[in-house]
Amino acid sequence: MQRIYLDNAATTALDPLVLEAMMPYLTEKFGNPSSIYSYGRESRLAIENARKTVAKLLGAHPAEIFFTSGGTESSNTAIQAAILDLGCTHIISSPIEHHATLHTVEYFQQRHGIAVSWIRVLPDGHVDLGQLRELLAAHDGKSLVTLMHANNEIGNLTDIHKVGEICKEFNAIFHSDTVQTVGHYPFDLRNTPVHFITGAGHKFHGPKGVGILYINENVQIKPFIHGGSQERNMRAGTENLYGIVGFAKALELAMTNYEKDSAYIGELKAYMAQQLLKEIPETTINGDCFGKSLYTVLNVAFPKTEKSEMLLFNLDINGICASGGSACTSGADLGSHVIRAFNNDPNKVAVRFSFCKHNTTAEIDQVIAKLKGMF
Repeated sequence: MQRIYLDNAATTALDPLVLEAMMPYLTEKFGNPSSIYSYGRESRLAIENARKTVAKLLGAHPAEIFFTSGGTESSNTAIQAAILDLGCTHIISSPIEHHATLHTVEYFQQRHGIAVSWIRVLPDGHVDLGQLRELLAAHDGKSLVTLMHANNEIGNLTDIHKVGEICKEFNAIFHSDTVQTVGHYPFDLRNTPVHFITGAGHKFHGPKGVGILYINENVQIKPFIHGGSQERNMRAGTENLYGIVGFAKALELAMTNYEKDSAYIGELKAYMAQQLLKEIPETTINGDCFGKSLYTVLNVAFPKTEKSEMLLFNLDINGICASGGSACTSGADLGSHVIRAFNNDPNKVAVRFSFCKHNTTAEIDQVIAKLKGMF
């Protein structure tokens, strides 16, 4: 049975050109980057060249780019640093953040007594930026604002330039989870008012287990993993050499092909949305699908029936990979915290379809045909 993979927001297939770039560092160029002999120096050079590539592509300085194990570590680190190193006594976030953010915020609220304010989510799934200024003005101390650039479940995009400008008015620290947008949109961090952003290689056809944390050069934080002097004394531990090389190569390919790939993927998303609304009665779309939204993510609200309650299972049986929300929580049958925050209709079943450059309209037609048979 042919498998149709429509869960690219969870992870993507490794690009063969990325694997090709990584292979030498999995085989002959295996030296420890901290070693002083030629094998080590060769590995060190590969890491620093990757850092320069990533920085150039994101419009940052190489010294602002730190390699991590992925988006979760990066977001944890940024939030922790804002509290412990930068003096933030108040956190403003939203109930639709990724759990890497939500659970970290809850930890500091419960264990460190940090005040937390939750920004409203509007009926279309966007956060209410009109309330952000009010929440910042209501707190006397220094605030951390942590709002994601694009929601991983419904695809809504937040204007991080606008958020950053509001934060500047109140001298607030701004962290944005950009895991769904790094590798999918151009960035110019020198002209973006943000202190921390995050990225994960496996979201744009790079390897799993490697990510970045951007730390604005005007922010000084303490080491977040202690031990050796790796990552300029900021993150101890032998570097993920081939992962770092792969991350840089994947980002380079993604940005080189951005215009073509984003247009193509956006057309696939629009086509599937239109076909679903046409072919399956009472189906609606969660979030701001045709407005400020990721071109890669489509979250569909299907009418609840005896068959649709087993929708993901039936899709899987038919070789179709989709999800009910974040892959990080797919084992917990609690429904989506994102959908519950703005559109908790008990008569609907939410399914996320997410696309990449390898998907086709023929695949979408097959999925539509299978779905029609389930209603």
